[in-house]
Amino acid sequence: MTKEEKIKNFDPNGVAANRNLFGLPFSKMESDLVVMPIPWELTVSYSAGTAKGPDAVRNASWQVDLFDPFYPGGWKHGIFLVDEDLSIKTESARLRKFAEDYIDDLGNGNTNLITQKTINEACEKMVEKVETNCLELLNQGKSIVLLGGDHSIPLGFIKALSKRNESFGILQIDAHADLREAYEGFEYSHASIMYNALKIKEVERLVQVGIRDYCLEEYDRVRYSKGRIVSFYDRDLKHENYKGIRWESQCENIISKLPQKVYVSFDIDGLDPKLCPNTGTPVAGGFESEEVLFLLEKLVLSGRKIIGMDLNEIAPGDDEWDANVGARLLYRMCNLMNFRLEES
Repeated sequence: MTKEEKIKNFDPNGVAANRNLFGLPFSKMESDLVVMPIPWELTVSYSAGTAKGPDAVRNASWQVDLFDPFYPGGWKHGIFLVDEDLSIKTESARLRKFAEDYIDDLGNGNTNLITQKTINEACEKMVEKVETNCLELLNQGKSIVLLGGDHSIPLGFIKALSKRNESFGILQIDAHADLREAYEGFEYSHASIMYNALKIKEVERLVQVGIRDYCLEEYDRVRYSKGRIVSFYDRDLKHENYKGIRWESQCENIISKLPQKVYVSFDIDGLDPKLCPNTGTPVAGGFESEEVLFLLEKLVLSGRKIIGMDLNEIAPGDDEWDANVGARLLYRMCNLMNFRLEES
């Protein structure tokens, strides 16, 4: 059966008829967009569980209704979840206890340099593997969304994109600035992802939105970046709201700081923690999910091109509420990346 025949025979109003992501009928070859799960959480510093995120989101996706008012026919482009890389998953699980012990030792004033070196080397290999896997998919003409896993996962993808784009910006939705240098001694820490991304010369600018938990080192890194980092802090955005400045106007200002090509990095803890209570480091404040999606819709309508996305730090917990939220965010994000104005 051809892709066109599958579209004709598929009922987007029915229940999921298969165990593919969102119950869609397409193969990897037929799908314009591939979701790559990265079950990695080696450097999580507060609470774990994000390695279970991709599988939990897949299970929750079967309950997602496919009608998207912004892009009703978006599902026809095809979205396919590739298999988890078992070597990444196994290595994260194998070394996680060592990382936990190392972090506990730090609290007691001790540093195990052998463990630190082992963790850093494992993280470097993960980054290299993600880069290789992403380049392979990009060479096949696929759009990619990474699904984490902790927030260290997108560095390899960003490196892959830097080999195919002369310059681009990053739009980061997050509670944390993630601008720490080698946090807790981990060079590839989830708290260092944007510090590491900015080492890539093709990253023209980093625009951060919703930041509300950061240290002086990070604050100064933004202040002295000569405009390469632009941070819209949660406190400032809310104070403007209280004074009557609308979210739409704020979104236009945020988007104006971004170049034509944009990579979107979405840490789910950028949301109000009622929507992600089990995420690794929840922080009071944050966005409603529709506020973030409104920003992303405005981004694509501005004519800018989303060249890649990630959704990370989803830890399902016992009730899997976070995965429920994450699955719906993921679907809308995929549609935004597949968006074609002429079809809307």
